[in-house]
Amino acid sequence: MKKFALLGAGVGLVAGVLLVTHSSHAADHLDGPATTGNPMADIGDVYAWMTADGTKVNLAMTVSPADDGTHLFDKSIQYAFHVTSHPGASAATAFGKPGTETDVICTFTADTSIQCWVAAGTTAKEYVTGDPSTTGITSADGKLKVFAGRRSDPFYFNLGGLKTAVATTESVLADIGVDAAGCPITLNGIAGQFATAAATLRTQLTTAQAAIGPCAASQIDCFANFNVKAIVVQLDKSVLLSGSDVLLSVWGSTHATLNN
Repeated sequence: MKKFALLGAGVGLVAGVLLVTHSSHAADHLDGPATTGNPMADIGDVYAWMTADGTKVNLAMTVSPADDGTHLFDKSIQYAFHVTSHPGASAATAFGKPGTETDVICTFTADTSIQCWVAAGTTAKEYVTGDPSTTGITSADGKLKVFAGRRSDPFYFNLGGLKTAVATTESVLADIGVDAAGCPITLNGIAGQFATAAATLRTQLTTAQAAIGPCAASQIDCFANFNVKAIVVQLDKSVLLSGSDVLLSVWGSTHATLNN
């Protein structure tokens, strides 16, 4: 098993939280210059969810937003999932307190050649290498499975609807009057005006609006025709949970290596 080191030069990250029986995700499409200069380091989303039988944790990271088919997984980038096992039976008692972190770290030499480690500190728990681009690859004991390749972007976002609804909200605030910080000068009547606008806002957020780049005209889901490069990992939950813990939190990062 080859040694590894997680480097500290993070160039893109996105966060999400996972309860063992639920899923959560966060989005950060089309990031700033530090990552858009290298789309393969630009994280779009991190997803985490359980299998139906509750025995395994699925982790997915998408990079290269609006992928045009010309990009390859970058051998100069480390792709990492950071999973923390928390003591406690509920989010209220567990999150925000110290836990036990396990990292899933993947590197590529080509789209058809990946190495992934699962490690706590410098102790490796699982390792797999091979071609992840067709049916994926599985570790020797079957507790780690990895796929990596180009897929349709699963994120749903009505960009035109949001932009239109924001404009409507700003119009209501302009009628009320705002201070230099953009806060309403008075709260008198604000509830009534937003109540009147509520039906309009709901319609704008749930229907197709005028085209706003890069979305197509009258397209309610901006990402419907977009592709991404995805890394999908499935792990036996025993690899991630510490002791009697039942809660996990998850976030992802990309890191620039110092030697290619």
